[in-house]
Amino acid sequence: MREWVSSVIVKYNFCPFARKEVENNCIHYQVSPSVTLDDAVMDMLEQCMELDHNEQRETTLLMFEQGFSDFDEFLDLVDLANALLVAQGFEGKYQIANFHPDYVFADSDETDAANYTNRAPYPTLHLIREASMSEALANYDEPESIPEHNIKLARRKGIDFWQQLLKSCIDKG
Repeated sequence: MREWVSSVIVKYNFCPFARKEVENNCIHYQVSPSVTLDDAVMDMLEQCMELDHNEQRETTLLMFEQGFSDFDEFLDLVDLANALLVAQGFEGKYQIANFHPDYVFADSDETDAANYTNRAPYPTLHLIREASMSEALANYDEPESIPEHNIKLARRKGIDFWQQLLKSCIDKG
């Protein structure tokens, strides 16, 4: 995942705020052995509490190496994780972005290269400090252009390029 963050997210500027966090070593990478929804959301809540107690951590990537390879099952995890984020009082403090090796945007074709803007080597919940994200967005010209830029870049490079890049990140891991 570190290779993916460096070789994809930072290099191709999918997230213009990631470079700073990589350089400051503020990203926590946590592997979860969970394969059930209940265990996975408990791991997610534990990572929220870890963020509460570790101010130097800006963000956490919670990766599921064993579970949630089925994209629809992963989307169930995302829905439950978001609901528990609210129920446990973390709404407004943390938000969840998500990545999956087979990510497909709603109303998108599976072969659309734009899906690679949310693909990663492993099913991943990305826990983000909401205050930091708000500050970063406030200091960025036209933040609404970020997804549009990413989609254009992904489509320009093409699906073969992204498949190979994602594979090379997995092979290096």
